[in-house]
Amino acid sequence: MSQPQTNLNPQKKPTAMDRFLNGIERVGNKLPDPFFIFIYLVAFVILLSWAVGSMGVTVEHPGTGEELPIKSLISEEGLVYILSSMLDNFTGFAPLGLVLTMMLGIGLAEKVGLLETAIKRSILNAPKSFVTYAVIFIGILGNLASDASFVLIPPLAAMVFHAVGRHPLAGLAAGFAGVGSGFTANLFVAGTDALLAGISTEAAKNAGLGEIVVTPVDNWYFMIASVFVLSIVGAFITEKIIEPRLGTYKGKAEKALEEANPLEMKGLRNSAIAGIVYLGLVALALFWPDSPLRNEDGGIVPSPFLDNIIPIILFFFISVGVAYGVTVKKITSTKDIPKYMSEAIKDMSGYIVLIFAASQFISYFNWTNLGTWVAVNGAEFLTSINMTGLPVVIGFSILVSILNLIIFSGSALWALLAPVFIPMFMLLDYHPAFIQAAYRIAESTTNVITPLNPYILIVLAFMQEYDKKAGLGTLISLMLPYTIIFFAIWLVLLIVFALLGIPFGPGIGVYLP
Repeated sequence: MSQPQTNLNPQKKPTAMDRFLNGIERVGNKLPDPFFIFIYLVAFVILLSWAVGSMGVTVEHPGTGEELPIKSLISEEGLVYILSSMLDNFTGFAPLGLVLTMMLGIGLAEKVGLLETAIKRSILNAPKSFVTYAVIFIGILGNLASDASFVLIPPLAAMVFHAVGRHPLAGLAAGFAGVGSGFTANLFVAGTDALLAGISTEAAKNAGLGEIVVTPVDNWYFMIASVFVLSIVGAFITEKIIEPRLGTYKGKAEKALEEANPLEMKGLRNSAIAGIVYLGLVALALFWPDSPLRNEDGGIVPSPFLDNIIPIILFFFISVGVAYGVTVKKITSTKDIPKYMSEAIKDMSGYIVLIFAASQFISYFNWTNLGTWVAVNGAEFLTSINMTGLPVVIGFSILVSILNLIIFSGSALWALLAPVFIPMFMLLDYHPAFIQAAYRIAESTTNVITPLNPYILIVLAFMQEYDKKAGLGTLISLMLPYTIIFFAIWLVLLIVFALLGIPFGPGIGVYLP
């Protein structure tokens, strides 16, 4: 989409922050290609599993109490696992199917020109400050679509920024920050709330302090406030740190940004009609009496509807894309639809190759039990320093932020930590929902810099459409300010809620009732 360029603004005198981030970028971009980074990580895990496993190290899973050995990949069992799991690791890697499925629909809409026309019509003349807030805000709310938001929002945000004459990488960074670092916040109760609450409730049973139930709404008030605070902070970071550092975008877009013509406007109208009809049918199916899309109690969180949101989003984009393409004569026969989808998937070829190596590393790391071993020992260390009051809660969040760099799944990490920390903090009279909120802050903010986040690879691929020279260091240097500042401000918000006695959810305070 663009000619190669550097990311730095040569006309701006670098600040201390610029020099720090530029150093990270230089070091990061000197790293090998991400494919080989994961290959080297595979080799490291193999050697580490052999070294630790040969010492007979075991770890007790805090949830099940099972004694887990560190299994060596340099063994008969390990060799068989490496060979027998290789294909399943790749084809069964959940983000791969999600990304490719989403790109079938989004790619169709993009190739026929729908996304460009929608941007030109709705945001091209919007105030600069509004665009930034909107991107962060929508990115945060995007977790309603679960991991699909990682694939959908960052590239659209880049297109929005480029359309209004701003640096597309700043838009991509803002969108990724909203989706990743703000992943757990929302104005609505989402599937994440139900998932984490269930784990917290189970862990609370082990404290022996009575029947404490953590519900999906126990962090709701705090997460609503978080959406607005993070939107403001994210816009500030984008406009005051990220964009000045990037400077003016010098790349050339493949298409000139012109006002939408009458035929495009007609296509946009027809796609909107198709989208409304589709959403109406989905709503009818969802709210039909005894709908199979709702759970046994008739609720939506959790439900088969949310569990299967990806196909629903896919068919939405196909519906609006086809409606637009037919109207503007981009689609004149049924053969054109798979043709545009194929073009979209071709653009993902580099990501597919990368995922082959990444999926092996993540699978081997989990199989050896090294992740559990690191998490449990980190938890025991924090317990051993014997701090009290809010400092220990802050220390807990810092530990989570570190552990999230090696265990990306928020539910998996909480399943490991909750059985250790929920009883410990309950003995200090803290409500488990409060500790859960502290966990969610740290787990979310580091999502955009952890190398085990598989969506970093897809965001990097989108980034390289605008800057061929961009590498992993470029991406991390862009995202690090969001991680650091989001984490600090979010912790301050947690402390404000705690000190002022503001409920985190209906009837939920810092301490046990």
